[in-house]
Amino acid sequence: MSNSSSITEFLLLAFADMQKLQLLHFWLFLGIYLAALLGNSLIITAIACDHQLHTPMYFFLLNLALLDLGSISTTVPKAMTNSLWDTRAISYLGCAAQVFLFVFLMSTECFLLTVMAYDRYVAICKPLHYGTLLGSRACVHLAAAAWGSGFLSAVLHTANTFSLPLCQGNAVDQFFCEIPQILKLSCSNAYLREFGVLAVSVCFTFGCFVFIVLSYQGRHKTFSTCLPHLAVVSLFVSTGMIAYLKPPSISSPSLDLLVAVLYSVVPPAVNPLIYSMRSQEIKGLKNALRKVISWTFFNTSKLPVFFHK
Repeated sequence: MSNSSSITEFLLLAFADMQKLQLLHFWLFLGIYLAALLGNSLIITAIACDHQLHTPMYFFLLNLALLDLGSISTTVPKAMTNSLWDTRAISYLGCAAQVFLFVFLMSTECFLLTVMAYDRYVAICKPLHYGTLLGSRACVHLAAAAWGSGFLSAVLHTANTFSLPLCQGNAVDQFFCEIPQILKLSCSNAYLREFGVLAVSVCFTFGCFVFIVLSYQGRHKTFSTCLPHLAVVSLFVSTGMIAYLKPPSISSPSLDLLVAVLYSVVPPAVNPLIYSMRSQEIKGLKNALRKVISWTFFNTSKLPVFFHK
């Protein structure tokens, strides 16, 4: 038996017992990570360099790409390092930092996806009021609210989780420091406080999802245009709710690992592909990607400001 004051490190889940399988997982995660880095970096570069893409939709998409880069970089590199060097250790402070950054980025992404749904709803259903409802100042305020809400959520959950006494050892049954797995290490009934906060947060996330679906319901044009957006939100919300609210009785290492990969690794990697499926809207982004190299080498002017008319 141990308590949180005596724990200096946690042991993360090993993907396999054999070194060859560990290396296989390393190469698999490396491929996914590089794909996420490449896709999201291209989106960020294209939007930043092409003033024609300085519109509310692409402003929010740039924020989403930044969040995806941050969230996958918080968990996957450490998992790859552990697989490569055949170790499981992560320091106590490193685990707390990972929890904070992951909750911060994923919570912000949830809020931002809701804002993006509102943006598409106004653009398609209230086009005459689009400039008024989503001007440059409104977009900045909405993005700032999403980031600020994510930060407050991260502070709350991290402080709650690591203030609990840990009496069940230091082995975390996940490839990163996930709150539900850390709660399993807490003393009997001590986890109820943080679990209650998690339940409220997940319910709020589900409320955001319901708001998105209801905004599209009955508007076939909006629904068909934003179907990729709904696919991302559905995967993100459903797997996240399973990870954080499923009863311990149905928990298993393989199920927990699958769910964690689906909500923490897959969305950042596939978001660039999914959002590039918008045929009309993404043409500007594709053209911008072609111009990035030539702009970098032949244009010495400053980057243009967002939201040019």
